[in-house]
Amino acid sequence: MKAIQKIAALILLGIISFTVQVQAQMTHMAADHIMVTPDNIKWVDGPPSLPAGAKMAVIEGSPAAAGLFTMRLKLPANYTVMPHSHPADEHVTVISGTFFMGLGETLDRSLGKGIPKGGFAVMMTGTRHYAFTKKESIIQIHGMGPWGITYVNAADDPRNKK
Repeated sequence: MKAIQKIAALILLGIISFTVQVQAQMTHMAADHIMVTPDNIKWVDGPPSLPAGAKMAVIEGSPAAAGLFTMRLKLPANYTVMPHSHPADEHVTVISGTFFMGLGETLDRSLGKGIPKGGFAVMMTGTRHYAFTKKESIIQIHGMGPWGITYVNAADDPRNKK
């Protein structure tokens, strides 16, 4: 009988040890992985560096800190971001709608290229460009922080209009 009790105790100890290891791995996985579904995205007002009306959600990292970040912008219909540049490469994926981008120091809607849902664009560091929508669109931007935007014309910067 004692042998059976010892075997049962060893099996129970093994089960407990295995359970603790699995829980530790699950905790580790939670810290190492980010999985986002559309229903758990928290939208807030866009940053003061963008014209009013935009909503944003930071998915990963922080655009204000050094390192990789991912954020989404929900832009209303007829939204415009005047010519500007960024201090790092900008990677844009269109989640919904059509996002228009053009190159140069002057806004010219006729030269803006429409990037449809599922499309992707990269603007290299310092590239002067502009963007606009015709209908509500959601884009995802990822890049290296700290992130910033410098308008070609300081009068176009919403931070200067306060």
